[in-house]
Amino acid sequence: MTAATTGLSAQDQPAEFPFPHRHLLGIQDLSPDEITYLLDLSNRYAEHNRARGPKFDLMRDKILINLFFEDSTRTRTSFELAGMRLGADVINIAVANSSIKKGETIVDTAMTLNAMHADALVVRHSNAGAVKLLSEKVNCAVINGGDGSHEHPTQALLDALTIRRRKGTLQGLLVALCGDVAHSRVARSNIYLLQTMGARVRVIAPPTLIPAAMERLGVEVFHDMRAGLEGCDIVMMLRLQRERMEGSFVPSVHEYFEFYGLDYDKLQHAKPDALIMHPGPMNRGVEIDSDVADDIDRSLIREQVEMGVAVRMACLDVLTRERLVATP
Repeated sequence: MTAATTGLSAQDQPAEFPFPHRHLLGIQDLSPDEITYLLDLSNRYAEHNRARGPKFDLMRDKILINLFFEDSTRTRTSFELAGMRLGADVINIAVANSSIKKGETIVDTAMTLNAMHADALVVRHSNAGAVKLLSEKVNCAVINGGDGSHEHPTQALLDALTIRRRKGTLQGLLVALCGDVAHSRVARSNIYLLQTMGARVRVIAPPTLIPAAMERLGVEVFHDMRAGLEGCDIVMMLRLQRERMEGSFVPSVHEYFEFYGLDYDKLQHAKPDALIMHPGPMNRGVEIDSDVADDIDRSLIREQVEMGVAVRMACLDVLTRERLVATP
């Protein structure tokens, strides 16, 4: 990659680096150098956006399609803004009113998308692996916007960028992922990324919300919130995904908050300068107390949203750039 092919000026461009991937389907596919490059490029876009710099034309005359089989206002809007900031034509396909909802197969969907000559496709799907299957049938770059309980790579990248901007590094940090780990694609992508970049990861949840053999991923498992938070630098709360649960995983939300909801009493067991995160949307009074969530000195939740646009700009940048190289 050279500065001449990026959306940023030469002085703002990270060191030249070959990003070899055609798609972004998961964090497990990325090396430490590739993650670092994406975070460096995202940071440049974050600074540019914060300074309210002009839009880029890197994706001028290119088409970005957001294909969301699951509702997600936050992620879809973030990708939409990222595409617009890069000058793309952005199309949001409402699955509820499309042929897909009427029985069209995913292969038929791929053929339809190919006929539209899209340059980048963002896909969210309730089934793990569905995004990868679609990526094998289309001609454009595909970004996984979240598939089942498998992965959500851009969420992990924006979380990492948010942490790195505040702490200066990911190496050596102790990060606690708390709550519904069993149904969380955010948790999996964060575990892969944080460990790849040298952080230690703990998961804290009731036994019903932690998958079997979780230790095989190299994390420390706690069922007691106060014990698990001891010495932590980052406390990342996870949404209780009741829409994915068949049966009862917790006795009641009131009892869940009492034992696993983050309040100041439990937070005092983490480091005094520990920071708080949540991928959203939050269930206040279920996963997190409102006073903690809104603590401007410790909560990074709003900054996570801001970094989401920058990270998605960086991902679209490198993938559409590679696409141009691959197809002269």
